[in-house]
Amino acid sequence: MFREIVRKKQCLSQEKIIEILRTEKRGVLSVMGDNGYPYGVPINYWYNEENGKVYFHSGKIGHKVDAMAANEKVSFCVYDGGYRKEGEWALNISSVVIFGKVSVIEDFEQAMDICRCLSLKYTPDTMYIEDEIRKFGKATLCYELCPEHITGKIVNES
Repeated sequence: MFREIVRKKQCLSQEKIIEILRTEKRGVLSVMGDNGYPYGVPINYWYNEENGKVYFHSGKIGHKVDAMAANEKVSFCVYDGGYRKEGEWALNISSVVIFGKVSVIEDFEQAMDICRCLSLKYTPDTMYIEDEIRKFGKATLCYELCPEHITGKIVNES
């Protein structure tokens, strides 16, 4: 059903895939947007290593929200900052692509607990996080991305 990576020697190990999902700060969520056009948007996210799912939050209205309500299938791409081999100009970039289905976390307390975990990835300031949840929690949707297929590879941009 899903395509495999053609250049097998560029494949990342499962450990490297998890490391990228755990440590990188942003990814690009792609949905089927208006009039059949793909719509990709950068988002902050949290990867839960215990269940292998990706979580992100959103306001309650907008293009992304409408697209996911119409079609639960998405792709999500995360890539690292890359590295250069000594004496070379080109970056070697590792990327992970997830194909899966999204759903809204309906239980408010569970959604806010996930938002706390997501926020802790970006700041250790729990007072700030709790203040944001108090002010904006009711206006926030929390999404769960359930992966159906994950690939990871490293490419040299030369």
